This record gives sequence, C-alpha cells and structure tokens, in this order.
Amino acid sequence: MSTVEIANKKQVFQEADEARGPMHLIHENFLGRGIDLYIGNKQAASDPSLLKKHNIGTVFNCAVNLDINIVEKNDPLSKVQAFGWASVRYYKHGIVDGPGNPHPMILAGYYQLRSVIDQELPDKPSYPWNGTGNILINCRGGRSRSVTLTALLLHLDETETYPTLDAAINHIRVARQLIKEEWPEAPKPILVDAARWAAEQVKRITPYLPKES
Repeated sequence: MSTVEIANKKQVFQEADEARGPMHLIHENFLGRGIDLYIGNKQAASDPSLLKKHNIGTVFNCAVNLDINIVEKNDPLSKVQAFGWASVRYYKHGIVDGPGNPHPMILAGYYQLRSVIDQELPDKPSYPWNGTGNILINCRGGRSRSVTLTALLLHLDETETYPTLDAAINHIRVARQLIKEEWPEAPKPILVDAARWAAEQVKRITPYLPKES
C-alpha cells in the first residue's frame, strides 16, 4: 500500500471516528441479570455525566496505553497523586492493539470481565458502590480491543444468540456503527485469532471450574 493510500485510509477512519458517538449499547439484559453491555471510547469512559445517563455502574478499560483519573472522592491519605473512589467500579486489563499480547492475556481478559459480573463486594465503607449497574467496556477508540473482549464474552455466555465468535463480532460492528472500510482492522485480526484460541480454552476449562458456594 502506497503512502498516499495509507494517508487516505487514515483520513477515512478519522472521519468515521468523529462521526460516531462515543459509546453504543451492544447487548441488553446480559444473562437475564438486567445488565446492559456498552462499548465506547476514551471520551465515554471519562465522562461521568454520560455514564450516569446510561446507568453505567462499571467501567472496564482494556487499553494498556490509556489511563483515566476518574477519582471523585480523594482518600485523605493520598499525597503526591490523588487516589480514592470513583462513582463507578473501575477495572483495567491492559491489551496492546495489535501484536505483542501473549494469547493467555486475552483469555485472562475474558475471565476478568466475566468475573466482574459475578463479583460480590463486601458491605464496607471502602466499597461504596451499589451493584454492578450497566457495564461499559472501553479502549481508546472502542473499535478493536473492546470489541474483541466483548465478542468473546457474548459468544461464550450468550451462545444461543451468538453461536460463533464471528457472529458476535459482526453484531458489534453494526451496533457500534463501524463503517465497512474499518472492518478488516476493527477488531485487529491478531486479536481475533487470540480470542478464537481463548474460546477453545474456556470450553476446555469450564467443566473443571469449582462450584461456587
């Protein structure tokens, strides 16, 4: 591909990104638990009013190159940089958007994201959130890493609706309003390959998981 062609493609992607909303509803009522799943970009994850509008109670950031300070209540012990509590539960799983991720990292991302939904927090002042709320899965642009992990989650846990990983990805592409020109790289093929491997491992592991009490 020539330099001009690369520049033109980047321009098309940039214009599509600017025209697209910061986040979109991907799946309603996950596992019948009343939890809606959203995918979004860095702007969505860092906008408390937008999160509140969509009842987002949990933010799952899967971009290694994106740190967001969403602390709203500083811990009095914080000195150099603020730490404390946000209005939402915040999780991070740092994935590279392209080569560089060991395959188990995508597998770990699935288990972390899935466990966020099952996790029960103690009733203590240091855990100030009431329930999970809806979940925003984000990366920098909401086009690749977040799409990969969400598609893996949907395929494995809402299998009747998304019998294959490709079915889940294609659904998300449409729901997230990714234009056809973006599809070959949204999500990155190397991430999709890792997700296919992860899906097979989850299916092997599941019969051996301990029963929750």
